Parts: sequence; structure tokens; C-alpha cells
Amino acid sequence: MVHTQQDQLVFDVLHSLRVKGLAGDGVLSALSGVAVEDLPAVVDPLVEQGFVVRREGRMAGSMLTPAGKAEHLRVLASDAGTAGGSGALNAFYERFLPVNSEFKQVCRRWQMRSDDTPNDHSDPAYDEEVVDQLAATDAELRPPLQDLAEALPRFARYLPRLTAALDRIRSGDNAAFARPMYDSYHDIWMELHEDLILSSGRTRGAADEG
Repeated sequence: MVHTQQDQLVFDVLHSLRVKGLAGDGVLSALSGVAVEDLPAVVDPLVEQGFVVRREGRMAGSMLTPAGKAEHLRVLASDAGTAGGSGALNAFYERFLPVNSEFKQVCRRWQMRSDDTPNDHSDPAYDEEVVDQLAATDAELRPPLQDLAEALPRFARYLPRLTAALDRIRSGDNAAFARPMYDSYHDIWMELHEDLILSSGRTRGAADEG
């Protein structure tokens, strides 16, 4: 069980890194709720313990070691908030699956005009239509996600990030739709999905692939 504020910060960082894989400081802060300037006080001891490794260069960020993944499993299993939110997690999962299927179809439309024709984004009317579909899917997701966030507050962190990504898309940043490692809408959605699977103790199956 998490007992102190520092324990909670450690859990939040370990869990966020397990969700994301490799996370730059900005994304790690957004996922964990730990301010960027406070990350070293949490991450550096985890590096010293062999739970986290830091990468530099073009793909800079933090990621869990095998020992860190094992430590994450231990702290997740003893986290009272996650255990107490099991009912809300299961309820959200059932509501999430059909919306997730819709999201995958919207992403496919953004990437492909037809089965063999990529979307080169030369047709503003087509792209606007797909963005409108994304906004409708986003609106469908929000009420159940807000319900889950009331029971398990860490899930509230996804809401403003999804809003910010959608705003970037609407302002003309096409990469904010689905570019990997760009804090794109697709990136954030995938983090939410992975968090849901991890937090509810599930394994990814055919239903998750939609």
C-alpha cells in the first residue's frame, strides 16, 4: 500500500513509464502529474536502484528496466486506489471498447482515403470531415472517462491532454493527430488504453484490437 507522498510519486512515475515505455520529461510529467522540475527528485533514486534508465540524444527520456517492470507490478498490486477503483475500471472498459473501435476507424480514414489510396491531406474538406468525426468520438469518450476519473483520479490527466491534442489538430497541426512520439491524439489514446489494461489486470485481447 502507498503510505507517503513520496511513495505516491514513485508509484505515479513507475506506472507512467510502464504505460508509455520511453517517455521524455514533458510526457512523463503530464502522465504522472509530477512537475517537470520535480522529476529528478523522483527519477534519480529510481535510476540508482536500477529500476529506471535514462536515454540521451534524439530519443531522450526515461524507461523502466526489467527490474523496474517487476517493481511496478509489486507497487501496482499494493496500490489501494487501483484496488478501490476496480469496479469503475471494469465499467469504463465495457464502455470504452465500442468507442475504441470507432476511434480506430477514424484513424484509418485519416491515414487512407480508400483501401489502396493514402490520404495525402491535399483535400481540406475531407480532412475537416475526419477531424469532425474525431471530435465526435472524443465527445463520446469524455463522460465515461470523467466517471472513471472520479473513482481513480490519475485518469483525469488524460482529459486535458486529449483536449490540447484535438485543439492542435483543429489549428492545422496534422501531426498532432497520429504522429508517434509527438504527444499526438493517437499517442494519448494509446496511453489511456494501456493504462486501462494494466490497471484492471487484463491482458490485451481481440476485443481491444477492435
